[in-house]
Amino acid sequence: MKLAVIGAAGRTGSQVVRQALDRGHAVVAVARSPEKLNVAGDRLTVVPADVRDADALTRAVAGCEAIVTTFGATAGRQPTDLYSVGIANVLQVIDAGSIRRLAVISASPAGPRSEQPAALRLLVLPILDRFFGAAYADLRRMEAVLARRGDLDWACLRPPRLLDRPATGRYRTDPKPLPGTRSLNYPDLATALLDCVDGAEPPTGMLYVAAG
Repeated sequence: MKLAVIGAAGRTGSQVVRQALDRGHAVVAVARSPEKLNVAGDRLTVVPADVRDADALTRAVAGCEAIVTTFGATAGRQPTDLYSVGIANVLQVIDAGSIRRLAVISASPAGPRSEQPAALRLLVLPILDRFFGAAYADLRRMEAVLARRGDLDWACLRPPRLLDRPATGRYRTDPKPLPGTRSLNYPDLATALLDCVDGAEPPTGMLYVAAG
C-alpha cells in the first residue's frame, strides 16, 4: 500500500512513518518542517507541505491509497482552526482522488462530556479546558466534519494523555470511553492508526483508544 502521513515530523507522525515502512508500505511523509523527520528508507518519500494548503496536499499525496493525519496545533489557550481547516483540506484532497481510507487523531477530552465518568467530567476536564480548551473546541469541529462523511472508510481515534515511552504492542479501542486508562504511549497510538487503514476490515468511526 502507498500511504500518506500528514504531520509526519511530529512524535506520533514519525512513529507512523517508521512502523509503516516496517510493514512494507511505501510512505509519503508530508510535513511542514520535513527536516525534523528523523526516519529514512528506500520506500520513503518526504514532501514539504502545509495542511492548510489544499493544492500542495493534492500534489503530495497523488497516487496514495490511504491517509493518516497526525498534525496538531501548539497547545495553549489561543483559538485555533488548524484541525477543522486541515481536515476539510484533507477531505477535499480525498474527493479529488482515489483514496478511500483515512485515520485521524483527535483527543479523549474532545468527546461528548456526557460519555465521560462523573469524576473526570466534574474534576479533571474543567482544569484541562483552562489550558487546552481552544484545541478541544477545534477538534470537536473537526470531528463534526468527519461525522458527515458516510461515503468514506474513516476512523477518528481519541487517545488520552500521550507518553514518550517504548511500545507495549497493546492497545484497546471502543466507541465509549475506556475506564481505568489515563495514558497511551506514542508508538502504540501509531500502531492503532495504522491498523485503521491497513487491513481487510479496519475499525471505523469515532473511537476512544487506550493502553491495552
